[in-house]
Amino acid sequence: MEAGTRRRTLIVANRTAATPLLLEEVKRRAGEQPTSFSLLIPSVQTKEKADWTLDTAIELLQRAARGPVEGLVGGADPYESVKQALEEGHYDDVVISTLPKRTSEWLRRDLPRRVEKLGVPVTVVTQPADRGPLPGVVAGVGGGGGPG
Repeated sequence: MEAGTRRRTLIVANRTAATPLLLEEVKRRAGEQPTSFSLLIPSVQTKEKADWTLDTAIELLQRAARGPVEGLVGGADPYESVKQALEEGHYDDVVISTLPKRTSEWLRRDLPRRVEKLGVPVTVVTQPADRGPLPGVVAGVGGGGGPG
């Protein structure tokens, strides 16, 4: 990437889209160089069907990025959603934010390595297991094996 060009980063997250660890990463990246961010939340087909995560996360991510963040939604398969977003958006890199290792379906499915094979650098932000429940996640319900 040439000096002076704006980096384009695709953030892939679901239940971790507004967590402090991800917000810190976005703030750090925005401070390093001019960066445009897009947040992709797989597993929903339309923004109208997205839960609170998209609106809440966009607002918090925009503060961290010190600028606008585009909100995207994708289909049921996170890999296919990322692949489509990369084809349509021409991103320089991807940040995948996941639940803790013991509960992350995305890590079990090896999503980060699969996305790297698409030829784009990937950074994984994994929530530590010792933190309390994530926003919108009720502890002890459903076993925590959902997306992310």
